[in-house]
Amino acid sequence: MTVVLIDWGIPMPLSVAQLKRKLRQLKQLELTIHFGRQPVPKQPTLVWHVFFSTKAADLASVKYPLSRLLQMNHQELKAVFDEYFFRVYAQTYQDQGFTHADVYDSQLLALLELPPYAGIVEIKQRFRALAKRYHPDHGGDSEQFMELVELYERLTHESR
Repeated sequence: MTVVLIDWGIPMPLSVAQLKRKLRQLKQLELTIHFGRQPVPKQPTLVWHVFFSTKAADLASVKYPLSRLLQMNHQELKAVFDEYFFRVYAQTYQDQGFTHADVYDSQLLALLELPPYAGIVEIKQRFRALAKRYHPDHGGDSEQFMELVELYERLTHESR
């Protein structure tokens, strides 16, 4: 019986060939994230080189050697891929000159029902809409209004 990982479409247990193919796909995806349609340099610096290798004997130079990945279950492999993509995007943001101030806390954004990639314009628009709804002068709940103001202040102060 073969179990399929829904998140990545990876059959478990993985064969060496399947895992190598998936790792090469991840490397290609990172190249696309970093360079888009631009030409790729001959020796690009990639997060992939720190995390993975498709060589069986490359145990010490990477964080997750092939032999270790082959022993992982679904949740462990998913956690490795999540960690990898977090590092890829963090590196991409840093390379493009974004600072921590340009990225808002996704949990705070979720409380405003905003996506994790929302910017200051969307935050202000959502705050104004909710402030009208919750403001006590407009029949709203003063506790909800105060929570909204505190949330907005946390988001805007984090960006400074």
